[in-house]
Amino acid sequence: MKKSGYINFVTVVFSVLLISIYFTDCKKTENPIKYPQGTFPDTVINIADINSANDDYNIALYQIGQTLPIIFSSNRKSSGGQFDLEQASISYLFDQTTGVFGFGSKMTTDAFLDKLIGKAVTPGNDFGPYRLFSTVDGFEYLLLSSVNASGNLDLYYLKNQPVSGSALPDISGPYPIKHLNTGSDDSYICFNFDQDTAYYSSNKDGKFDIYSLDKPATQDLTSWFNLDYTLPVKVDSINSPDDDRCPFIYKNIMVFTSNRSGGLGGYDLYYSILKGGKWSSPVNFGPRINTASDEFRPVIGYDPDFTNKFLMFSSNRPGGKGGFDIYFTGVDFPSK
Repeated sequence: MKKSGYINFVTVVFSVLLISIYFTDCKKTENPIKYPQGTFPDTVINIADINSANDDYNIALYQIGQTLPIIFSSNRKSSGGQFDLEQASISYLFDQTTGVFGFGSKMTTDAFLDKLIGKAVTPGNDFGPYRLFSTVDGFEYLLLSSVNASGNLDLYYLKNQPVSGSALPDISGPYPIKHLNTGSDDSYICFNFDQDTAYYSSNKDGKFDIYSLDKPATQDLTSWFNLDYTLPVKVDSINSPDDDRCPFIYKNIMVFTSNRSGGLGGYDLYYSILKGGKWSSPVNFGPRINTASDEFRPVIGYDPDFTNKFLMFSSNRPGGKGGFDIYFTGVDFPSK
């Protein structure tokens, strides 16, 4: 009986310890992550740390994780005169425990971007920078539109090997994109995700329209840029009787700016979805993003850790630091 009682006592104590350890361990290993994915806020953020009292717009994104170096056009150095390129960066974070979104920005002095911007400077205004990496030839490209000697906008390109280590690669250019340039204003070039179609805006028919031109997927960009001029295709489902400009493509989404009738005033931002090989009728982003002032040159950013995408654009709306300012906001698009 004594031995049996002892065994029962030990069994009870052991069971209590197991239960205690179980609940203690559960408390220790409780998952602190309440928000597995972040969400870019729908608040429109004025990026005050990089904006100036002059005009700041035409952002080029080149995303590296959650820190984004950007190049943009500004006339700050000339106090409202000539537009040149500037560099800056934005960063963001999302607290998975509290759900708080944090955003930061600053002007930067990256040595490579200094070299790239210095090489890209032209005697005229420089607008619409766009950066991409070509998987065909392994080069990075900076594309932009600059005022030529005749006073019109032409498209140009610069190229370099990707930065590796501390040595700065050589940069060649700027060279004219002969395949697309006309005697009119040709500007704001971008490529689709597969880099087999270029989109840009031109007023070669008297007003600004958005055009496209196919590129063989296996042809390197330099060779394609230097082909003789080829008549592009007007994207009829996008264009209106008014000015349609600044296309930017992210996968099957195009964003652009237009001063067409039915908007909120001035230039508004629109988006279109590629469906069955055809761009859908454009949709106005509405009053959360557009105002009675001008909204210009939108670009889309993406992070797989977030439930939505973000949009950066410029606007001369009231309440900014002066002229055009750069803004940031979260956006959702239809899944199909």
